[in-house]
Amino acid sequence: MAKADQILTANRLRDGDVVYWKGGQWVQDLKAADIFTDKPAAEQALRDAAAFVATQIVVNPYLFDARREGDVVRPVKEREIIRAAGPSVRRDLGKQASHVPL
Repeated sequence: MAKADQILTANRLRDGDVVYWKGGQWVQDLKAADIFTDKPAAEQALRDAAAFVATQIVVNPYLFDARREGDVVRPVKEREIIRAAGPSVRRDLGKQASHVPL
């Protein structure tokens, strides 16, 4: 089995939204996130994210596994698929309301 790539995620403290690491900042779109193919780079990004925790921008940053399917990157685990789509209570709200498949 091929080694999975990783993406760094957290929750923005201001509104609880799921955010992803992109070039030292946080973005809301999974498709824009940095995809780490090697462990040292992923771990460095996680260490860098600690500054955003200390300044109360995000909480609970962590890495999760993702897989490439052509040009699309998809989370491996169901938890991350749900988090990427947005709130699961109403499908007309959040990121899933854009009708763009993850």
